Amino acid sequence: MSLLTHVLACLFGMGSWVAINGMWVELPLVVQEIPEGWHLPSYLTVLIQTANIGPLFITLMHRFRPGVLDDRPVIYCIVGLGVIATFLLAFFWRHTVTIGGSLHSVPLLVLSFLLSVVDCTSSVTFLPFMMRLRPQYLTTYFVGEGLSGLVPALVALIQGVGVVHCQDASLVDSTNKTNNFTVAGSSELKAIYQSAKFSTQVFFMFLSAMMVVCLVAFILLNYHPSVARERKNDLYFSGDLTPGNREQGLSLHAQTPEQKPMISPLEARAPRSSFGKGTYSNIDLVFIFAVLAWVNALTNAVLPSVQSYSCLPYGNKAYHLAATMAAVANPVACFIAMCMPTRSLMFMGFLTMFGTGFGAYIMAMAALSPCPLLVHSAFGTVVIVLVWILFVLSLSYVKVIIGVILRDEGHSALVWCGAVVQLGSMVGAISMFPLVSVYKLFKSGDACNTKCPM
Repeated sequence: MSLLTHVLACLFGMGSWVAINGMWVELPLVVQEIPEGWHLPSYLTVLIQTANIGPLFITLMHRFRPGVLDDRPVIYCIVGLGVIATFLLAFFWRHTVTIGGSLHSVPLLVLSFLLSVVDCTSSVTFLPFMMRLRPQYLTTYFVGEGLSGLVPALVALIQGVGVVHCQDASLVDSTNKTNNFTVAGSSELKAIYQSAKFSTQVFFMFLSAMMVVCLVAFILLNYHPSVARERKNDLYFSGDLTPGNREQGLSLHAQTPEQKPMISPLEARAPRSSFGKGTYSNIDLVFIFAVLAWVNALTNAVLPSVQSYSCLPYGNKAYHLAATMAAVANPVACFIAMCMPTRSLMFMGFLTMFGTGFGAYIMAMAALSPCPLLVHSAFGTVVIVLVWILFVLSLSYVKVIIGVILRDEGHSALVWCGAVVQLGSMVGAISMFPLVSVYKLFKSGDACNTKCPM
């Protein structure tokens, strides 16, 4: 294995969702200067789900016109679009257009939609492209995909996004000359947001630079001599093999103990599916794809939509720790999968239930907001942060297991893997949008004032 190829695969994976993840972490600064205000997250949710027309088109092409659509030109197009859109976003995100007598951030919304198309389509193009490389590099790609959320979060943390200082309301209001209401001696605290260390424009330029890095990494993965030599030396990973050579490559591949799926004798006697290489039965495949959709619905849509409700009652520090450490847990899970690979469906099911249990606790705390369990206790803060870490850690590991399993089943399996990822995320987002934004079933906790019974 080549260290350079590992680095390139990681950088390539970082470009998969870095743009949209960057948009989310920058929201506290963006919403202060646009007419939509805090309605913007709801608009972004709708735009991201609408952008699934990209993956839908790619999946239908692979299904009905197999072999016609090459992944590489599509990747060049979407990554190039990502570079341009993030660059334009840096200069036009505050521009507004008058529609129906009111101002709207049309450039921001249009560019956000284009970035959503880029990131959603990456799920059904980046993964199949990784089929051209050895299986070990797929895990490295997942590490990069995890870093696509961690890196923008760390940069936003350095920038000072959403950092709150709690001050006595009487001291704050005394500086306001137009305020005639005296609150001296009040115990009420007011949240004061800290100024950012650098502007939103600089942050969006950073996102554009990240997309450029992704594009350069992709070019090198295609044309760098060391990567090309590796690809040519392994017949299994060549997409242009004759049937005889392909069988030889598969035979060589089957001799590698690490790549053998862990199948019990009972599973071995079950009829094999025609999907991929027929390693798994139809029941196995339904289970794998159902778990994939469920896990991505939870990690990409359902729980992120209630993160602030589950954490803010415990304080602003708890919210930022949970968000940052959960972002760290994603690539850590990929590193663990790299060191301890497994293909056991039983273990995958157990880990899914384990992670879902943590997700249920998070959802329960969000439903109890602004007065969740142990809200006045430091132990409650530790618990909610730890639960978020274990939730992301366990289900991220499940996603890597499924990615490795489907990678061994071939190119079309990875296309369907990306499609199911987007389908699960879409169903999760559609389910949570009315609960959070329309019916407002969740009540936000105050970062500075939490009045709950002891």
